Amino acid sequence: MLALALVLDDRSRSEAAVLNGMDRQTLRDWVHRYNEVGLEGLKSRKSPGREPYLTTSQMAELRELVIKGPDPATNKVVRWRCVDLQAEVARRWSVEVHESTIGKWLGELGLTRLQPRPVHPKEGCRGGSGF
Repeated sequence: MLALALVLDDRSRSEAAVLNGMDRQTLRDWVHRYNEVGLEGLKSRKSPGREPYLTTSQMAELRELVIKGPDPATNKVVRWRCVDLQAEVARRWSVEVHESTIGKWLGELGLTRLQPRPVHPKEGCRGGSGF
């Protein structure tokens, strides 16, 4: 802020930078940020990061897919494993991710990688206590 104060007092940017032990280019960037938004522009900013692999609607579709479970005839599996979901994501959205990323996404969606023991589709629901 002292460097900016010197610039505002009509000192050159080079002189203000040297007096504050900083590079002239850095001070120039700060001046531009200050001119755009004031002191708020000088706060450290978090990098926006890269774009997500899947859109919000695709993540919602993935969640529904996991909750619904696989179709044994179509998907050739009776329960979803991360490796199966990895292949399904690649097939549906042409997105190649690591198997551990699928596990991370499941956690973000409020789901778990652990699943109950599968029941044969023809067995259906039995009555009784289940013991």
